[in-house]
Amino acid sequence: MKRRHIFVAVAVAGLLSGCTSVFTGGVGTSQLGGRTADRVPAGADPSDNIIGQREHPKIVATYGGVYNHRPAEIMLARMAGKLLVAAEQPNQSLTVTILDSPEVNAFALPGGYIYVTRGILALASDEAELAAVISHEIAHLTLCHARERSNRERTSKIVDRVISGILGANPDTDQSLARSKLSLAAFSQAQELAADRAGVLVAGAAGYDPHAAARFLSQMGRFAAFTEGDKSGDDFLSSHPSTPSRIEEAVKSARQLGAPGIGETERARYQRAIDGLAFGPNPENGTIVGQRFIYPALKFTFAVPNSYQLSNGAASVVAVAESGTALRFDSAEVPATLSLEDYLRSGWVAGLNADSVRAGRQNGVDRVTATATTEKWFFRIAAVRFDDRVYRFIFAAERDSKSFKQEFERTIDSFRRVKAGDLKLIQNFEIDIVTAKQGQRAGDLSAMMAGVKRRDDLFLILNGLYPGDPLVAGQGYKIISPE
Repeated sequence: MKRRHIFVAVAVAGLLSGCTSVFTGGVGTSQLGGRTADRVPAGADPSDNIIGQREHPKIVATYGGVYNHRPAEIMLARMAGKLLVAAEQPNQSLTVTILDSPEVNAFALPGGYIYVTRGILALASDEAELAAVISHEIAHLTLCHARERSNRERTSKIVDRVISGILGANPDTDQSLARSKLSLAAFSQAQELAADRAGVLVAGAAGYDPHAAARFLSQMGRFAAFTEGDKSGDDFLSSHPSTPSRIEEAVKSARQLGAPGIGETERARYQRAIDGLAFGPNPENGTIVGQRFIYPALKFTFAVPNSYQLSNGAASVVAVAESGTALRFDSAEVPATLSLEDYLRSGWVAGLNADSVRAGRQNGVDRVTATATTEKWFFRIAAVRFDDRVYRFIFAAERDSKSFKQEFERTIDSFRRVKAGDLKLIQNFEIDIVTAKQGQRAGDLSAMMAGVKRRDDLFLILNGLYPGDPLVAGQGYKIISPE
């Protein structure tokens, strides 16, 4: 469902010995979609280049494209170079890409690719915390963990409860499964601890506060608890388990370099780099307003019943009802010459009840519906053709019922072209840096976050504060504001 994006990646010149490839230096520009090739020069290990070249476009597309924010890109380029020097490998090379996703996530792929989401940039309080993340991922690359993970991925069974139950999907070509593949191919606990130890020491050697790693692990735990119920689970903590023992190990590694208070945090410089950064889902990639999903770029909308909770993923929209039934909405590549009826019967639906296929039209949109039955699930499926694209509604329940049928019909009946009134419901948010005045408290600044849910709690988490912590007059703090 994602559009193709022109993107800018931050590159640091050199070679990652033994594990990665050679990259040209500076800021490279390329475009997904085949018109301009990605910058992936030949390197020391051809297999790493092949893996990175193959997976990079998938990762970018799965996570909503590349997010362009020049101050943050410059900061990341400077930071990456500084960390490589501290790791005593100044001639190594890597590419750091900011993904246009609100999830708090960072990961590495073979070929010298490191990814950070704008969500993780928004959560970090200073350069030292972000440096802890980047140095952790650099450690995965220099220790060749990324290659080992990719090797394990080749033999991992791709599991998706709804997809595996109903779709005859090809894991190599189905973009919607890319994130599940990444999660299942996560680093082992031993690899995580090794990367933690190496990352802390590298960040400290670069002059950053080595205790920032433990601090940020705690921050991510707080944010995960805050957003529980609003997340799909595909975040940094799901692939980088944050446990008290792991935080304790990070503290031990930091204490090898000194007690808390050593090293730079560069808080003010970091805040200047992320000022104006988008916060939350990108509405252009679809946004949720109450029970309604609105996709301005593709000009459609639909709504789910009140008992369903919507969640917007990178390649699909998912909704789960209180009763346990579930909905997945996504798009499919279907030739214009292929009818919806023939598409539904083309073999991608396991257990299709052939006699149930029905063609219809609602709100000026052609559609076909059907049911399917597998050993554990009953499915109601709809394929709709809208502006030369085909979208799929897949409802799953343990058994069919009158209410399940009504929920399905209400949802697909609501699919229509967006109207001006729909677009007015959408709000874009960004990070603003405000300076605390003498006598101000946390509640005074969080009150400025109009339209933000649980703003008092969110303000504390985003700024690394706890209830009762005083503000420092003259110091900058992050707030969330409408654009």
